[in-house]
Amino acid sequence: MRQYGQAPAHADEAQGAGVVALVFRAGPLLCALGLDEVIETMRPLETRPLAGTPAFVRGIAVLRGVPTPVIDVSRLLGGGPAEADRYLAVRTERGAIAFATGDILGIRHVEAEATGGHPALLGGGSTRLVAGVGTLGTEPLLLLQSMRAVPDDVWEAAAVNAGELS
Repeated sequence: MRQYGQAPAHADEAQGAGVVALVFRAGPLLCALGLDEVIETMRPLETRPLAGTPAFVRGIAVLRGVPTPVIDVSRLLGGGPAEADRYLAVRTERGAIAFATGDILGIRHVEAEATGGHPALLGGGSTRLVAGVGTLGTEPLLLLQSMRAVPDDVWEAAAVNAGELS
């Protein structure tokens, strides 16, 4: 497992106002998440479904001994379900979550314009997760903010099912 959290030595602060982020695929989408929110990356773990949760919740997996909700980032952002190549353990206000993602493209300096919660982006419902929109080369890139990714009902379902995984 690879640990993240410190900017690489080549991340030059003089590059402008942006964020050092981990860039990854989520189905057809290109996404980035601020490095300060990423705990580690790993191969997908055994994940058990959680009844009564939204379709973007793959279920619950045990990360470092702790039952953790697993979010299908592609489905959450409206890209439909996608094969998970990697899990990203991500810090949130209520504890770690795992983002099920495609390929990890690496650490990059990302500049993105704030979305302002614009309802036209991603059908409105997922804009709370998108902090900004930018580009990487000629491809649109969504800069994500994880702390609002998991609704309260998912945390409650995870807590109820945590005993079954112990």
